[in-house]
Amino acid sequence: MKRLLRAGVIGLTTLWAVPALASPPPNSPAGRVAAGEAVFPPWQQGKNNTAAQHGFEFTVPPVDVLTDFHGSPDHPALVLYIAGNDYFAIGETVRAFEKAYPRFHGVYFETLPPGLLRRQLAAGGRVTVGNMTWTVKPDVFMAGLRVEKAMVKQGHLVAPVVAYATNDLAIMIPKGNPGHVTGLKDLGRADLPIAMPNPQWEGVARQIKASLAAAGGPALVKAVYSEKVASGMTVLTHIHHRQTPLWLMQGRVDAGVTWTSEAVFQELAGHPIAHVTIPAAQNTRAIYAAAMVKGAAHQDAATAWLKFVATPQALAILERYGFKPYPTK
Repeated sequence: MKRLLRAGVIGLTTLWAVPALASPPPNSPAGRVAAGEAVFPPWQQGKNNTAAQHGFEFTVPPVDVLTDFHGSPDHPALVLYIAGNDYFAIGETVRAFEKAYPRFHGVYFETLPPGLLRRQLAAGGRVTVGNMTWTVKPDVFMAGLRVEKAMVKQGHLVAPVVAYATNDLAIMIPKGNPGHVTGLKDLGRADLPIAMPNPQWEGVARQIKASLAAAGGPALVKAVYSEKVASGMTVLTHIHHRQTPLWLMQGRVDAGVTWTSEAVFQELAGHPIAHVTIPAAQNTRAIYAAAMVKGAAHQDAATAWLKFVATPQALAILERYGFKPYPTK
């Protein structure tokens, strides 16, 4: 049995070491599989992996991917729990931080919705993904300003709370806008399949409901988050910053409300994604903030990160994706 296992490992390693083959014909079965796998996260192709040494590469979308977990959990210099809305910018921000503070090289960070991160925090930092369970306790928790202040009052975080950036909502759509979406009121159409953040997990749902109410009153909120959920025309997400663009590219839905920066990233990445701007009178602004976790194991590194995240250097990275510094310029 051991001989068979050893042979299997050698064979797998050899398989993954061979040079890349030419792309299959687009209309062939292999071509269709390749095209389908291309839209699955992670979209940065490992660029956000902060581990000093990468191991045997085995990322196979969609079956073996840990998209929102970055770096190595083995003896990290700093652990960040970050609301996933800025996942695409944090890798670059972390690299800039490690360059500015070389003694803190080796940052591990997670980019999940804050509701899920709070559950992991309550579980002592332990998380299970598929067949794997590991524990990494955070030093810094990053989410909306309202959440940060509440967690300080609850004793989970310690002051000061550092507010560093703002973001606005947008309607993410497939390129070409097949659903003919022009604004928030269209999301109430019974025939329009949409993806919306689940209020149980994702704090952005609160802001979205406020914007829906501003655009169409309680009736629009009810249509989107009650009637269409019941009919199956609203698909609720667990991780909207990953699921919404994926479902749009797969043709499963025709629209979904996200943060503007998330749509900008998809467009910059060259994906067939566009967005509809929500007028200021109907929009809801988020304020991003960070604070140290009570009992943090790496307090010096956490203090340095909280100082760095509000610097012009860090904010310049976020601004490329549509974030604005706090307070807004």
